[in-house]
Amino acid sequence: MESLILIAVLLIIMIATSILALSVKDILVSVILFSAFSLFAVLIYLALDSPDVAFTEAIIGIIATTFFMVALRQIRRKEPQ
Repeated sequence: MESLILIAVLLIIMIATSILALSVKDILVSVILFSAFSLFAVLIYLALDSPDVAFTEAIIGIIATTFFMVALRQIRRKEPQ
């Protein structure tokens, strides 16, 4: 029962993070929220007792976040007005 509540709370936080990542104007904030989304996915996989999937999600999340940060560094970023 406790793990079901934990998974439900993590899922609600994950949904809120994804909505925020889509609605913010700043690209850097969106990338950081995407990284947080990946972290919550890892926590859900760990709560569901699948560490192999959690490890894979963590690696993919790190690679994707690094890729996005490098891409943002290469382009000129406009600050929101």
